[in-house]
Amino acid sequence: MSASGNATAMFGMRLADDQIKVLEENFTKVSKHPDETTLMLIAAECGLSEAETAKWFRMRNAQWRKAEGLPAELGSVKD
Repeated sequence: MSASGNATAMFGMRLADDQIKVLEENFTKVSKHPDETTLMLIAAECGLSEAETAKWFRMRNAQWRKAEGLPAELGSVKD
C-alpha cells in the first residue's frame, strides 16, 4: 500500500485510506469472519501483519454487531 495519502485512526490503529478500503471491501463482500488463509491474503494485500488484520476484523465485527442491535461478542446471543 502506498505511504502517501491520508491516514485514519481506526480501532487504535493508523491506517491509510487505501488499507481501509481493502479491509472494508473484504468485510462486506468476502467474509465478516475470514479463515486463516483469507486473513493472510488480506493482510498481505494491505501491508499489515496477520495480527493487525485479525484485530481489525474483531473490532469491525463488534462495531457491526452493535449497529445491528446484537451483542458485541460473537456467540453471545441467548435464547
